[in-house]
Amino acid sequence: MGESSVVERLYFGRDDAERDIADGLLRAGFKETAAYGAVVSGRKMLVIGRKGVGKSAICVRLAYEGVHSGGTALITPDDTAGEEIRQFELTGLAGDHAKSLMWRYVFALRAAQYLVRHAAEHSGRTPASVKTLRSFLKANQELIGEAQDSNGFQQWVQGLSGSLSLEAFGVKAAADFARTSTEGARAAHRLKVLEEGVRLGFVDLGCAPAHTLLLLVDQLEQVWSGDLESNSLIIGLLLAARHVGSQYGNALRCALFLRSDIYDSLSFGEGDKFRSDELRIDWTESDLEDLALRRAKSSAGPELTAQQLWSEVFPGTVRGRHTASYLLSHTLLRPRDLIQYLNECQFTAIGNGHRDRIHESDVLAATRRFSEWKLKDLVQEYLVAHPFLERLFPLFQNSGYLMTRAALRHRVELTQDTLHREFPAYAVVLTLDGIIRTLYEVGFLGVRRGNGIVYAGVPLLPVQPHEDEFHLHPCFREALGATSAAGVGAYDRQVLDSIQSQVMSGSVHVVAQGGSRAARGHILLERLERACRSVLGHIARSEGLPDEVRTEIAAQVRRILDDTEHAPYADPPVGEDRIVLEAAGYFRTLASRLRRDGLDGDDGADSLAVRLSELSTRLVRSVGGGPGSSGES
Repeated sequence: MGESSVVERLYFGRDDAERDIADGLLRAGFKETAAYGAVVSGRKMLVIGRKGVGKSAICVRLAYEGVHSGGTALITPDDTAGEEIRQFELTGLAGDHAKSLMWRYVFALRAAQYLVRHAAEHSGRTPASVKTLRSFLKANQELIGEAQDSNGFQQWVQGLSGSLSLEAFGVKAAADFARTSTEGARAAHRLKVLEEGVRLGFVDLGCAPAHTLLLLVDQLEQVWSGDLESNSLIIGLLLAARHVGSQYGNALRCALFLRSDIYDSLSFGEGDKFRSDELRIDWTESDLEDLALRRAKSSAGPELTAQQLWSEVFPGTVRGRHTASYLLSHTLLRPRDLIQYLNECQFTAIGNGHRDRIHESDVLAATRRFSEWKLKDLVQEYLVAHPFLERLFPLFQNSGYLMTRAALRHRVELTQDTLHREFPAYAVVLTLDGIIRTLYEVGFLGVRRGNGIVYAGVPLLPVQPHEDEFHLHPCFREALGATSAAGVGAYDRQVLDSIQSQVMSGSVHVVAQGGSRAARGHILLERLERACRSVLGHIARSEGLPDEVRTEIAAQVRRILDDTEHAPYADPPVGEDRIVLEAAGYFRTLASRLRRDGLDGDDGADSLAVRLSELSTRLVRSVGGGPGSSGES
């Protein structure tokens, strides 16, 4: 067997960080961004971002790669513990503060486990404080579990609210808790004793700040269900993480990895105290290009250059755009998106027998599949927060990717009653403004601002009432069949409109008796040429026509004009009647789409749709008119 080609060796990694690090690409292909540096240095503790932006990649790299100078402990509650920790309560305490005690307790236990293990690495005698912690862990083995790395949430929360033994610290529950009347007060007392014992352990070992323990909390979406208890769980975590700094100094710190939709849904009095701790992950196109090259080099060979990747391995352009730019514009600018997309391009090329290089046709085929994936993934990503999301997609199916507020209003009105019946709890959101806001926030729609289209990536100015032009994100256009601005396909003379069927059935007479075929054909083509130039002039004068629609329609009209001008020289000859009727049908379809989507441009009788309809009618009449008829009346 010969040596495999560069396309066959090419691989961009796994969808999730856990398997990615097992494959080695999270090591060789990891990009140390500013966000990563801020977490490693401790300048930021709250990492926020959408699903797939690389939060877990940072977390997993810190947990397993030894890049942190101190120890690390990974805390990832799974859905089996979700209901119990969401419902955790302590009488006498508000929900947020009860959850905060729970998290502080979890942090203290993980720190105690770490100190007992880490003390063995120190030469000399083990400090008394660490021996005390070892005794505490042994006495409460049934409550906190045997496995040192076990998250053990179900057992742990029982210990805080129940029969946790603190005799190792010289505390006897019956005597020392007699004066504390409420469950919350007793739990707070137990926790204070434990935290003080852990603090003394850190002081006596004297590792900080050179050897700080880093607690990593990830995958909280597994236990978040969008209700008040879930929000309280996250708020309690934030409060507990902030408490860590004051309780343990530089010996212990936290890094929390939260989905942006979860964090942005929270509302609590101390929320403003976390602003300086926030770090929102967002990727630029250049950063993602660099990430792609790093991963390509790790699989195809370190000698691979960006020039080779984007012009020799991949085609230089796709649909007239630089390939990297084309690919990135069809993602939500997230590493996971790009990894999946690039892998699908490579897989498609191999499947098509293209082992020496990836062809443009491979990229286009991969784009269609990738778009379908991302539409489904969007539903799953926001299933808890927006369970109605999938039911909104038909509003944009087989339409133009550009839509006005008026067109959206019409479509929403047609479906609003059904949506309210199926999702009564979300009726306040399922209005025109609510739907636009939701679709913008999840990245499905962009809004025109100035000369550009803005898609939500970081908290930006929400959609304003005066903003009227919306664009479906390129990522979802293929899946929804919305690949043109106006929703009208390219003009194609090989496809006849229904007008020709009317002509052939006799409702319009194709050729009148007594006319000269040569002269008549010349006249028909002249009329079509004038009609095309009239449309182009109207497009240029229409101030209200969106630029994308203007460009798209003008390009198609020029194709008709080009066919018209070359028709007399075609070999074999092309029927003039056919050319004119197809153009008339295209004008009529285009007018209908423009009216439906509110893209007419000017209002009333001066609109582009009206002009196209008039010209369509005149062209049909010119084909079927009697001797001497101009077709203009």
